[in-house]
Amino acid sequence: MTLSAHFPVLQVVVPLVSAPLAVLARRATAAYAIVMFASWIAFGLAIALTMQVRSEGVVSYPIGNWPPPWGIEYRIDALSSFVLLLVSAVAAVVLPYCRRSIEHEVPREQHYLFYSMFALCLAGLLGIAATGDAFNAFVFIEISALASYVLIALGRDRKALVASYQYLILGTIGATFFVIGIGMLYLMTGTLNLADMSERLAATSDLRPVLTAAAFITVGMSLKLALFPLHQWLPNAYTYAPSAVSAFIAATGTKVSIYVLMRFYFSVFGAGLVFELAVGEVLLVLSLAAMFIASAIAVVQSDFKKLLAYSSVAQVGYITLGLSLESVSGLTASIVHLVNHGMTKAGLFMLVGGAVLVTGGSGMDRLAGLRRTMPLTSFGIVLGGLGLIGIPGTAGFISKWQLVLAAMERQEWWLVFAIVASSLLAVAYVWRFVEVAYFREPSNPADRRREAPATMLVPAVMVIAASIYFGLDSSLTLGGAATAADFLLGTSR
Repeated sequence: MTLSAHFPVLQVVVPLVSAPLAVLARRATAAYAIVMFASWIAFGLAIALTMQVRSEGVVSYPIGNWPPPWGIEYRIDALSSFVLLLVSAVAAVVLPYCRRSIEHEVPREQHYLFYSMFALCLAGLLGIAATGDAFNAFVFIEISALASYVLIALGRDRKALVASYQYLILGTIGATFFVIGIGMLYLMTGTLNLADMSERLAATSDLRPVLTAAAFITVGMSLKLALFPLHQWLPNAYTYAPSAVSAFIAATGTKVSIYVLMRFYFSVFGAGLVFELAVGEVLLVLSLAAMFIASAIAVVQSDFKKLLAYSSVAQVGYITLGLSLESVSGLTASIVHLVNHGMTKAGLFMLVGGAVLVTGGSGMDRLAGLRRTMPLTSFGIVLGGLGLIGIPGTAGFISKWQLVLAAMERQEWWLVFAIVASSLLAVAYVWRFVEVAYFREPSNPADRRREAPATMLVPAVMVIAASIYFGLDSSLTLGGAATAADFLLGTSR
């Protein structure tokens, strides 16, 4: 067996092994080098797996040579390879940014622990996307969640501990609901392999336990992905976590949870069963509530990181809106926005982290006159904000245009109006930053022009530049999303 045949398991094992190695290294520099090397290997493996899936189709890897469904299977398809690319790419860019960022926000004696937890979180998120086993997915969800709780708690503000505790409580409730749903499916089918489970559910005549399992899994993952109004953990977690953690989790955590929901809806239960239960109508209502209410709350925030956090709740609403439309075009819009918003929000939080390093905080008063003191950072934030609005030429436009097309396909003209109207609220909260940074004087007139260190600014600018590039050439992102949507609906009963 060639080395390439082991890529699915190496995708998870490499960052997983780097976590204890970082602890054994003890020194921050060595731990950083180990986890950085592992993240770049993981990114390379994700690219290789994506190419393999495109050329050969679904890649199956039985753990321990136990053939599925008897053993645990790693299964990489069009959707999971897309998510693997997002998670590993964000990690590969955020880690170079981390070093200077956490020097300012995390005590030095905890740096090696930070890198270890980062590697564990990365391994967990990659494992969720790679596994084809339901209980294995739960295990990886918990690995990534437990590491996230620690990473958030490392924030310098004592409120980070409260935010981490809130996330722990709600995250544990979500995981409990999820594992109850899995348990019920196991009792019904006698298998934990997702593909085998789908086949056995198709032959099930008693749907009541299946519907109950679907309800538990939906609520559990809705907590994890911060679907309005189950989003209460997210604003404080993103605001008070170290900036590098905010960037990584905002770009990946909720997105991988959405992936799990998609996987169960379309690959296990089947779209026919799920949408017969009025799940689409419920998702539609909650998505619209997120798009309008969370955006309205973002407008009145006095802390820019919290503004971006509420913006994330609203953007999750756009993703779940696409799911609710029960069509290939709607699902394509959801998947492409999953990636586009991940890129944009990672870049924004990274740029804000640079501003925090220079100005000492993310409050709007600290960012006054930022255009004069940090012109590149300010311009990058504006470009990222245009992506959140969905201005043509940005990745966000591609996502929202696909949502509009999906709504027009159903002749839901009121929904087209809602998408446009909610984007106007995004204009309002992005304008908050523009007004503060470009039309106010610096809070300290003695401040001189000084950008964040290059190791922080360059990765952030690269991510924002990528979000602009994929707004101009969407063949990779939109094409990959369309392929994944076709695959999901093609395998759905």
